[in-house]
Amino acid sequence: MLLKDIASKLDAKLYGDGEVEIKAVANLKTACEGEISFLTDPKYRHLLVNSKASAVIVKENDLEHCKGNVLVMNDPYVGFAKVAQLLDTTPRICSNIHPTAIVEEGAILGENVSLAPHVYVQKGAVIGDNVQLGANVVIGPNAKIGNNTKLYPNVSVYHDCVIGDDCLIQSGTVIGGDGFGYANERGIWVKIPQTGRVVIGSHVEIGACTCIDRGALDDTVIEDNVIIDNLCQIAHNVHIGFGTAVAGGTTFAGSVTIGKYCIIGGTSVFNGHISICDGTTISGMCMVMRSIDKPGIYSSGIPAQTNKEWRLTAARTLHINEMYHKLIDLEEQVASLQKKTEQNNKE
Repeated sequence: MLLKDIASKLDAKLYGDGEVEIKAVANLKTACEGEISFLTDPKYRHLLVNSKASAVIVKENDLEHCKGNVLVMNDPYVGFAKVAQLLDTTPRICSNIHPTAIVEEGAILGENVSLAPHVYVQKGAVIGDNVQLGANVVIGPNAKIGNNTKLYPNVSVYHDCVIGDDCLIQSGTVIGGDGFGYANERGIWVKIPQTGRVVIGSHVEIGACTCIDRGALDDTVIEDNVIIDNLCQIAHNVHIGFGTAVAGGTTFAGSVTIGKYCIIGGTSVFNGHISICDGTTISGMCMVMRSIDKPGIYSSGIPAQTNKEWRLTAARTLHINEMYHKLIDLEEQVASLQKKTEQNNKE
């Protein structure tokens, strides 16, 4: 792709030779002829001088440090992402409909649908236009898959669940499995049928081996433009708002509500029936036990230490309640002494 065409699609300012052919993206240090790179962090500015990239994407204030061909944008990282899309060579999940794919009577396939080997589309399911379903994907009865959505191999979408347009779901993910709902009758677990659905909006991406449970009564909802990483557990009746990002290994207990534009760090855990307001950032490995109603950055957990230091920290933590009461006693003693001193001074 010619550099001038890339500049046009990115609405970027071009400095240099627009006829240069760009074939791939690369980082500044390893880029070579035919590749385009980018700079966002000034601490790597020194790499611009010796970079062999055919072009770089930078901010206006970095232009003077560049040699060769340059694209100037307000956000070079977004520019890099868009160029990577333009030059993407990821193969299609599948093409055409494989003879081993099963489409039950009553299922509806849109235009240009592709089904890999052993796909199973059950009765009443509706598959939109240009959908690609990888090998062994199962689409349950009356489920709906929106236009241009891609499901990699071994994804399961249970009955009545809805996935919007332009979504991408990686291998092994389960959409609409039963929520963990049981009553206990004198020590015997009594299963509660989960009658809600999972409703996923458009432009949503979900990583590998993530589980999104169907609602117990109402639906589990993932709004538009949400990105969810690998190995996440999203329990029944969770609601995740527009534009939120969830990193790998995160667990949401039932009926958690996450607002819009939140950033959830990896392996975080959320207690059930709490709400997190719009624009909240949760650091990795947080244990969120209560609702959050003020946007900001929230953190918990102990950073890594040497084993010796950690043992000392743990030992002190175990005695923190005892230390607290001792501190209260000391404060009371100090207050009493100060009072006596003041009285003596008056006399």
